Amino acid sequence: MKTELLLALEQLEKEKGLELAMLFDVIEDAVVKAYKNNFGATHNVEVELNRNTGEINVYSVRIVADEVIDEITQISVEKAKEIDPDFENGDIVREKVAPKDFGRIAAQSAKQVVVQKIREAERGVIYDEYSSRESEIVNGVIHRVSKGIVYISLGRTEAIMQPNEQIPHEEYIQGERIKTVITEVKNSTKGPQILVSRTHPGLVKRLFELEVPEIYDGEVEIKSISREPGSRTKIAVYSPNPDLDPVGACVGQKGHRVQNIVEELQGEKIDVIEWNENPAILISNALSPSKVMRVEVDEDDNSALVVVPDYQLSLAIGKEGQNARLAAKLTGWKIDIKNETQYKAYLREIGEYEEVYGDEE
Repeated sequence: MKTELLLALEQLEKEKGLELAMLFDVIEDAVVKAYKNNFGATHNVEVELNRNTGEINVYSVRIVADEVIDEITQISVEKAKEIDPDFENGDIVREKVAPKDFGRIAAQSAKQVVVQKIREAERGVIYDEYSSRESEIVNGVIHRVSKGIVYISLGRTEAIMQPNEQIPHEEYIQGERIKTVITEVKNSTKGPQILVSRTHPGLVKRLFELEVPEIYDGEVEIKSISREPGSRTKIAVYSPNPDLDPVGACVGQKGHRVQNIVEELQGEKIDVIEWNENPAILISNALSPSKVMRVEVDEDDNSALVVVPDYQLSLAIGKEGQNARLAAKLTGWKIDIKNETQYKAYLREIGEYEEVYGDEE
C-alpha cells in the first residue's frame, strides 16, 4: 500500500509539474542531513525511499576490515560474518538503523524539502511566464504604495513600479485596476521580480495595438514614438496599403480610438502623424499641429531648418520647447525652427534672399 508521502508526491507531480524522480532524490538527501544533524555528523549513512511504497529506510554503511581503526566507518570481519557469513575484508556492510523518533524527524525533513521545492518550482514557472512577456501590457490591481513604490497584484505574483516609472501627478490608489508594461523580469533569491512602468513609450505602443485592429493585424505599423509621460506623446504610423489612411485608423471615428488611450493615460495629449521616408515631409508632419512652410535638410549634419509662418512660431516650438523637442526625438533629426521674418533676415545675412524669394519684398 502506498504511504501518504508517496500519494502526496504523485499529486505534486501532476499539479506542480515536479518530476517524481527529482523529489525522491532531494528527500533522500534531506533525510541524510536530518539523521546526521540529530544522531552524529560522522555517521556514514544512506537513505532509501522506496519508489513503490514510499517507505523510508536508513542504513548505516561500514567497510569490513581485518583491523578496525574507526568503529564509525569500519566493522571487523568477525562481526560482519555474524550478519552474513559471506562478508570478507573490504566488503561494504549496510545495516538498517531506526533510532527512536527518527520517523517523525524524517517526515518533517521530507515535508520541509518538498515545500521548498514547491516554492522553487512555482517561482520558476512565474519567472518563465513573465520573462517571456517583457514589453507586454499587464492588468493588475494596486495592492499597496510604500515609500513611493507601487506594488501591483498580478494574481499569483506581484509587480513593482518604481517612482521613476510613474506618471507625474498620477494618483495610485489601493484596490484600483491599472495597466502597465513589463520592462524587466529579474530572478532574485526571493523569487522573480517583475518591474513595470507607466512612463515607458512601449505602454503607448501596446495600448494602440490593443485599440487599433489594423495595428494588431499588421496593416498599420508604428514606426516611432516620442513621449513626455503625463504631458504629450507623438507617434508616427505608416501603412504599406495606399488605400488605408494610417492616421485615420489610429484616431478612429470621431477620435474615439485615440481618446480611449488618452483616458487610460489620464489626459496625456497624443499627436498621431504619418511616417514618410522623405525626411523633409516627416519633419513637417512631426511638428503638427503647426503649419510648416519650408524644410531644408542637411544630411551631413543630420539637421533641418524649418520655416513656419510668423504667427505659428510659438505653436511649432510648443510650451517650453516641448513640440520641437518631441518632433526631434520622433524623427531623429536636429531641428532649428525659424519664423518667416527670421528666415528672410537670415537669407539676407548670407546673401541668398533673392535666390529663394527673387525680387519679392
